[in-house]
Amino acid sequence: MNYFVIRSHGCSVSLNASVSYLVFIFFGDFSLFYPEFLWCSVMTIIRRMTLALFANLPFAFTSVPAKAQDIVDTAVAAGNFNTLVAAVQAAGLVDVLKGDGPFTVFAPTDEAFAALPAGTVESLLKPENKEQLVAVLTYHVVPGKIMSTDIAGKTAEVDSVQGSALSVDATDGVRVDNATVVAADIETDNGVIHVIDQVVLP
Repeated sequence: MNYFVIRSHGCSVSLNASVSYLVFIFFGDFSLFYPEFLWCSVMTIIRRMTLALFANLPFAFTSVPAKAQDIVDTAVAAGNFNTLVAAVQAAGLVDVLKGDGPFTVFAPTDEAFAALPAGTVESLLKPENKEQLVAVLTYHVVPGKIMSTDIAGKTAEVDSVQGSALSVDATDGVRVDNATVVAADIETDNGVIHVIDQVVLP
């Protein structure tokens, strides 16, 4: 008895020659008559499609850029601006500092707020003192993105969002009014943060 081997999609099945000839003539497809041939072909195609999919996944993932953090999210993540973040929330300035900006923020640390006279922070956080709190916080914010290299070796008066001018002296380190910048150029997607060791008041 004569046999021959049919190969397709990486599969091979040994078939009786005369029977296979009749199957092909009447049905046009060996897989209709030989289920093992159909199953092997289907599984081979599925394996190839799966390999192609996973081969392209790295390109799909790397094409999605990671979103940078805004000023508020950066301050929250830092962990040493808890009082500042609470004050920003109480003043209703979260959406402003999450906006497009850009902004330059001179951010006092928790230690800087703790150094204020006793009861000062608690008083500022009271709803009836919201206007005063907004004034204090916006005095720490300057429109635009000012990096340390932009002011190195210079002195300047820069207008704050509050309206009053901040005195900046970058001739020996960087001082902002009576505060010292202890960490500079923390970039965010809507500006930059410079950490200061004291709360400055308008």
